[in-house]
Amino acid sequence: MADLPIDFGDGLAERLARVLDVEAKIPRTLEALGPVGGRDVLLLDGADGIRARQLAELGARVSFATADGPAGIDAPDDSADVVVSLWSPFRGTGAAETEEVARVLRPGGRLLVVLDYGRDDVSHLHGDLPEYGLLSRRDGPFLNGGFKVRVVHCFWTFASQDEADAFLEEGFGDVGRDVAGSMKRPRLSYNVAVYHRTFGGAA
Repeated sequence: MADLPIDFGDGLAERLARVLDVEAKIPRTLEALGPVGGRDVLLLDGADGIRARQLAELGARVSFATADGPAGIDAPDDSADVVVSLWSPFRGTGAAETEEVARVLRPGGRLLVVLDYGRDDVSHLHGDLPEYGLLSRRDGPFLNGGFKVRVVHCFWTFASQDEADAFLEEGFGDVGRDVAGSMKRPRLSYNVAVYHRTFGGAA
């Protein structure tokens, strides 16, 4: 799910990709926190989709790797300047994952972990997720583990209310219909957390 925060089938996934963060705030934030332009960027559990293209448009040299907890990251030592985890189960917070990130990154490399932050319209579609509580707390695994966080205020922006109604009902059933009925304009607020940390060297 490195492109999108929700594991939809192809049809709905394509439609979500068109409406999620049309202002491109997420890639601009990755550039600000990386930076990624002109650097070797390893995208975890990803594919050559919209997020990879956005990184490439910023000048990143993008490669891909799987990140399986016990097996680690399928990438060579010292092979990346930036590791990006977009809605991946790999968080880089436990001892084993931290060692793997440190192995793959060059000195001074950056780990950027993108997750939902909650406290927005979209969170009403999901129900309660760990991202909305423990992960963002000061005593949670990120902020208590050397990470900082930047919250990016994005939107799911639909062309019309009819498009929003159809998408939300198809994707989320009764909950989506209720959320659509509460909308005053065809967009949903969507807060994204980018947890970031430098490994082995100056920031």
